[in-house]
This record gives sequence, C-alpha cells and structure tokens, in this order.
Amino acid sequence: GCFNIHASLLPRWRGAAPIHRAILAGDAETGVTIMRMEAGLDTGPMLSAGRVPIGPETTTPELHDTLAALGARLIVPAIDAVAEGTAVETPQPEAGVTYAAKIGPEDERIDWADAVAVDRQIRALTPRPGAWFLHEGERIKVLAAVPAHGSGEPGTVLDGQLTVACGHGAIRLTRLQRPGKAPVPARDLLNGFPIPAGTRLG
Repeated sequence: GCFNIHASLLPRWRGAAPIHRAILAGDAETGVTIMRMEAGLDTGPMLSAGRVPIGPETTTPELHDTLAALGARLIVPAIDAVAEGTAVETPQPEAGVTYAAKIGPEDERIDWADAVAVDRQIRALTPRPGAWFLHEGERIKVLAAVPAHGSGEPGTVLDGQLTVACGHGAIRLTRLQRPGKAPVPARDLLNGFPIPAGTRLG
C-alpha cells in the first residue's frame, strides 16, 4: 500500500491546503497524521499522529517547517510497524470532517471587517500568494502585521504607521510589498509611496 504524511489532525482539514486553513480558521493546534492512502480524498485509516500548537504569531512557512520535521519523525516508525505486521490502523471518525480547499483569489483580498481575521489571513498567506489591498491602482501585499488599538471606518488608515481600522479592532501593517518590488518594512514603503492617515484602503 501507499502511505501519506498529511499536515493536519485528520479528519479535520482533508484536502489541498490544510496548513493555510488551520491558521485562517484560528485553530489552536494542528499536527501531522500518517495515513494509508485510498480512493477517497485523505479518507484512509490512520497509523499515528502528532500535535503542534498554533501560536498567535505563527505563519504558514513556520508551521510548514515544524510539521515537515514532525512528519519525518513519525513516518519511519509507522512504516517499520507496517513491515513488521504490528501497525494499528484506525479508521477516521465520521465526526469533525472538514475540507481544506485550495487557496484561491477569493481568499487573498483583505476584507477589513475584523482585525483578528485579517491578522490570521496575513499570517496564513505570507509570503505567497499574499494577502493584499488596493491603493492607487496597485495591489499591495501585506506580509506581516501586529494587532493595534484604534477605531474608524473599516479600511481607513489611522496614523503614520499604517494602523488600519477594521469593523472590529485595528491592525498595524508592518511589512509590505509593491508589485515587482522587494518586501520592505512599512516605514520604508511609506517613504516612497505615501499612504497618509485618512486614506481608505480598497
């Protein structure tokens, strides 16, 4: 048979983008499941699993590397157990099934409704494909941000540090990238591409 290192705690986040979806959903933890492959999408029986926390600053690249290392540690004893005939294969529970759809364009544009959700979106999509907003016709990627204080109309820049009001809360954009240019800290971007307080980001 064939075996797979799947980057989630199955049956949660079956499918193509389990790491991104776990961060987007605000999951407190995720992990790796060693599973036997079958015809269904990530539906096969489980041989073992390991858990890792998702912190408030965890990004997709960081979580990917952590899960890759965990998967490498888990796969060898799992395959050894199969070879020795001692493996225990546990069917996935029917409760708790979710699907991790591939990240698409509809996931990338920032909706300034909720600062917590925007923070998760930025951490989940950095550095590629990247969460973005429109300003002066340019699609500006946001690669890092931190929670902030402030209030105003959603999408409105509140100060000279790129603090942006959301429907709930506010967020400060700290690392950005213009099309065709290198990622830079917010202050460097603002030096050559002003986004003054009061600007409404699209």
